[in-house]
Parts: sequence; structure tokens; C-alpha cells
Amino acid sequence: MLVHTDTDGFLILDHGKCDNGALMLTAGQLITDSLIANDIDRVFCVPGESYLGLLDALYERREAIDTVVCRHEAGAGFMALADARLTGVPGVACVSRGPGASNAAIAVHTAQQDGVPFLLFVGDVPARNVWRNSFQEIDYARMYGSIAKWTAQVTHPNRMAETILRAIQVATTGVPGPVVISVPEDVLTARCDAQTVTRQAPIRSVASPDDIKHLRQLLGKAQRPLVIAGSGLEAGAGRESLLAFLESWQLPTLVSFRRQDLFPNQHRLYAGDMGLRNPDEQMAVLREADLLLVLGARLSDITTQSYTYPRLVRPEMKLVHVHCDAAVIGTHFAADIAMACDPKMLIDALVDSPEVPSGDRLAWVDRLGEERRRISQPRCVDVDDGVEFERVVDIVGKNLPADAIVTLDAGAFGAPAYRVIPFAPPQRLLAPISGAMGFGIPAAVAAALREPARPVFCLVGDGGFLMTGGELAVALERNLKLKVILSENNSYGSIRMQQEREYPGRSIGTSFANPDFEMIGRAYGYNVTRINTAEQLDVLPAILESEEAEFVVVTTSVEADMSKLS
Repeated sequence: MLVHTDTDGFLILDHGKCDNGALMLTAGQLITDSLIANDIDRVFCVPGESYLGLLDALYERREAIDTVVCRHEAGAGFMALADARLTGVPGVACVSRGPGASNAAIAVHTAQQDGVPFLLFVGDVPARNVWRNSFQEIDYARMYGSIAKWTAQVTHPNRMAETILRAIQVATTGVPGPVVISVPEDVLTARCDAQTVTRQAPIRSVASPDDIKHLRQLLGKAQRPLVIAGSGLEAGAGRESLLAFLESWQLPTLVSFRRQDLFPNQHRLYAGDMGLRNPDEQMAVLREADLLLVLGARLSDITTQSYTYPRLVRPEMKLVHVHCDAAVIGTHFAADIAMACDPKMLIDALVDSPEVPSGDRLAWVDRLGEERRRISQPRCVDVDDGVEFERVVDIVGKNLPADAIVTLDAGAFGAPAYRVIPFAPPQRLLAPISGAMGFGIPAAVAAALREPARPVFCLVGDGGFLMTGGELAVALERNLKLKVILSENNSYGSIRMQQEREYPGRSIGTSFANPDFEMIGRAYGYNVTRINTAEQLDVLPAILESEEAEFVVVTTSVEADMSKLS
């Protein structure tokens, strides 16, 4: 059978073979087989005519890779990010060109902000029409240039293998992040002279022996040391390594923004988190640290309280910054020791203490713990316009199963969760570091797909639910038993609070009308409960223990949020 080509020179024979005799794959098949070879067993998509060749390849390998059909590209992207957070391998979403790629942009931005490995495949216009301003054509390098770690356009099938190799490498090394690959529809169906891209050896960077020796000396001498632990310890057994290291040296730790599930929150060494704005009283204590060890966290504006902690540019205490990506070290704060290495590998080598910590060290731990306990106490007020959502959060925290996964959308309703819920591994917290609304429901669906034996709880506001709540259709289709708690206050509460702080009595654009959420919950097959008053909250523990799909709508107080503006 003769090999022939189309007008663009792409091989179109059904049974072509490579030079080595192996059966030639289409570019779409090469993508699918390469994802499987790199431990990716699920993709999320909204189908489009511009990547039918990839969809057909996914059909061929449907026993090895699950294709989850979503209702909106933002939902597909958010699901992929949540899945990546749980698995440690890149999340994958597939979308069509133009509108599909535009809808998925929020997931690309979130992946960049959150440091999550993410591959976005975009079906593109036919290769012969590239750069002709064709129907729905976009220059993705320009569109995603400032938020994607790398963008690629594959206009010939024989370039697909090296593109996949580089894409996975870029997405997973340094600070993980998003890679966007656009592939013309005819390239996806063309044969390519390449083999499946299998996993390559991970890149390892290790600290120098002199730096490790110096760090040991600092840890031994410090009277008031403090650790900030971040996303670099999220994968694999990072949590276990962190616990062993901190206990060995008796080091108190903070976690970076929305990473509460890295360390047991009721442990005596847990000092809290670096949030949007930590209390002045707590920051005054933190400034007394004589050693700050940053493990796997970026010293961004939130982690450093708008670049005020530690002091710019030369910190007031010794600073040791450990991160696998050298590019994030020394960008704003001068480190006394800078280690571009895997923080887990480093602390695994340091799990031993040369001496018993001094009384000063133990007193320091106690002071930090006292501040943390003060902050974590529920701060409830009496209101008459609904239920203060902090009361709901408090009940959730006290009744959370040991293996629970909690997904949080963005908004004022969720702020108490980071203070009040006492997370402890193996519990997981999936929340958007980027602050992207609409994350909660898709993340819950992805979590239940990935961990079907674990209870999944989603806390979401009415604004966020109306953005991506349609992804509950996936939960209905897959028979997932989610616990959804929806805060309804007919308001974009976080923005409303800031509006009232800056422009008292002049709120506009932050209130909205809602549909009947109870009917919506029932339409998706949930048991529905409405809570209008604090007295009705006593039904919540039983709902949290239920093995059924539960949908709780809480009439949430706006007055309670406004009372905390000062």
C-alpha cells in the first residue's frame, strides 16, 4: 500500500509505518499515548470540531484514559487543576479554538498563580489557514504570553513528539505552571514519524554540602526560628517529611497562602498561615524571629504581607530560601543562604537535631501557638438578616472526616475556613490561590472522580456557584456524592465589604438576584436542605455524615460581614 500525502504534505495513509517498522501514529494518537505514558489517565474537555482527531484518539484509548465532558471550558480547566493538585502529574484540558480557548484562559491564569502543572490543548484552524486571520483564529502566544510558561503551535505532525516532551518538562519543573499547545485540526489526523513520548528522568538539583552545614549551624543557634512552608512540599510525601523535620528540630511553622493542609493545624508547632492580611498583633510577634527558613514557597505579595515581612531588601533576621526554582529566590529579599533544590530532599537529609532545644526556643513556640489559637477562635456576632457563615464553617470543621477533601470557592464566605477549620493531613484543601471565583464546584467534581472513596465537601458562594455550578451535571452523570454548602447572600460579598470600607453607603454593582437554588439542587439529584436561622444549624452534622449527595443552601448574613470591617 503506497504512502501518499495531502496538499500540505501530511501523511494520510491509514496504515503507514515509521522507518523502524513501527506503525505510524496520527498526531492525535501520539498525544494520547504520550499522556498515558506519563501517568496521565484523565482529561477534561468541552468538545469542538477543531480537535475531532484528538477526540477520536481518546476514543481508541478510552480504557486507559478517561475523557470527562464538561459544560464550560472554565470548568474543564478548573477540574484539571484540582486533579493535578491531587495527583502531582499535569492536569489536562482540551478545548476548541477561539471561544473555547478564550473561556479556558481563567484556568491558565489560575495555574500560573497557583503553581500547578497544566497542559491545555487547543484545536486550531487548518494548517494551510494559519496566520490568515481565519474563522476563530487567535495568536495564542500573544494571548497567553504573560501567563503561560510556554506556548507552542504545532504546524507539522513530526514536531509533535518534541513538543510534548518539552511541554511536560516545562509544566512540571521549577515552579509548575501552564503550557498551551495549539494544533491545527488537520495536523491532529496526519501521520507522524515519531514514537510515544515516555517519561524522562526528573531534573534533580541538590544543595551544596557547605550550605547544608551552614543551615545546620543556623538551626542550632537560633532562639526564635520560623519556617514558612509552601507548595513545594505539596507533592508526594512532602507533608510527612515536613512534620518529621519540624518535630526533629522543634521548629514552628507558618504555611503560605491557602496551604493549610500541609501541616496539622492543631499541632503545637503550627503558627498559622500567611493570609491576605494577618493581624497586627501576630505580625509583631513574627517580626521577633531571628531565623526565617522558607521551604518551597514564593515570597510573593501575600506571603510577605505586601512585601513588608521580612524587611526589604535585607531582612531583619537571617533568611534561608529553599525552592526548586532559582528564578524565584532573591527577587525581592536578599537571602543569607539560597538553595535551588527540592525542599523535601533537603529536609529529609536534616531530620536530626544535634541538641535539645533551649528554653528560649520552647517559649518562642508557645508564644506563636498562643497567637495562632487566638486567631482561630470563631468570632461570631448576633445578626437578624440570616446566618453568620462562620458558624457554618465552625460546624464543618468540628465534623470533618479524617480523610475529607474540602474545596473552597473564592469569596468572603470562605475566609473563616482558613482560620477556623483545623486541617490535618491526609485531609486536603483545594482552594484557588489566584482568588478565581468558580473554582469550587469543578474542583469538587474532579476530587470525587479522583478519590471516589473519600468524602468531598464544597463550600461555595452564590456568585461563584452561578459561574460554574453547571458542572454538577458531571457529578450527576458520574453518580458522585458531593456535599455542597452554598452561601446565599445575594451579593459579591468580598467586593461589597471593600466597597463599604472605601466608599461607605455607596454600594453599587455588588448585589444581584438569584434563582431558586433549592430547585436547582433537586434538579441535579441532591437531597436539599435550606437553613435560614442559626437555630436550624443543628441539622448540619447529620448532613455532613450522610453518604448521599447533599445540597445545603444557607441564607447568609451580609450584616455580619459588614460588622467586621473595622
